[in-house]
Amino acid sequence: MIHPTAVIDKQAALADGVEVGPYTVIEGPVRIGEGTRICAHAYLEGDTDIGRECVIYPFASIGAAPQDHSYDGARSLCRVGDRTIIREGATIHRGTSEGSVTSVGNDCMLMSNSHVAHDCTVEDHVVMSSGVLLAGHVTIFHHAVLGGAAMVQQFGRIGEYAMISGASLMTRDAAPFLTYSDRCYCHGINRVGMRRGGFDSESIDEVRHLHRKVFRETAHLYRAAQELAGTTRTKAGERFLEFILAESKRGIGSSRRTAIRKETERTD
Repeated sequence: MIHPTAVIDKQAALADGVEVGPYTVIEGPVRIGEGTRICAHAYLEGDTDIGRECVIYPFASIGAAPQDHSYDGARSLCRVGDRTIIREGATIHRGTSEGSVTSVGNDCMLMSNSHVAHDCTVEDHVVMSSGVLLAGHVTIFHHAVLGGAAMVQQFGRIGEYAMISGASLMTRDAAPFLTYSDRCYCHGINRVGMRRGGFDSESIDEVRHLHRKVFRETAHLYRAAQELAGTTRTKAGERFLEFILAESKRGIGSSRRTAIRKETERTD
């Protein structure tokens, strides 16, 4: 059902069963999947794909031009997967350069006034609480949870099943399966999240062991991860080390204890 006050561009393509509420504006070649519901006053723009059975709440803005001074009007894209919920006032901007993509996966929830900037990748089953802000080129891996008003700096990575507490400032990457707060302070493993995600005791125990070896017993995260590579017994342990050893523009957030030891080493 399309409300008579909605404004829909002739280029837009709406599948069967799409609902469009009052005063919504759909501008440009927007494509919307079957069964998606768009509430009143939403705004969808540009080369944007919305998946099936999504719900987009009032005053959400999806596919608008990036907040980037280098943007020159190039054709860039915005993609939202299936069954994703986008709450009031949330914003998702399309990419900056020609053909670049900002993407949000399946079964995500973007709560009120959260922001996904240009060229971000948000994988499946991610929860972004109210007021979460992602700067450009951020990657959020699947099943990560970000608490209210958390912020992630440009090019940051948040690993799968990581838990970021409210009002955190993530200027470094968050390793998978760990919990973080404040300014990249790592508390330990996300046991509750791993159990809810179906990980067995062996996987949880191995991640706990690797966390202790890499984050607690040395000041050299990368070197410790290299030494442990190839020793893992579980997929979770393997992914934990792969993330740390992968290329990073920000480095990995660690504990205050490790940070203090690093500063001591530099001043000795």
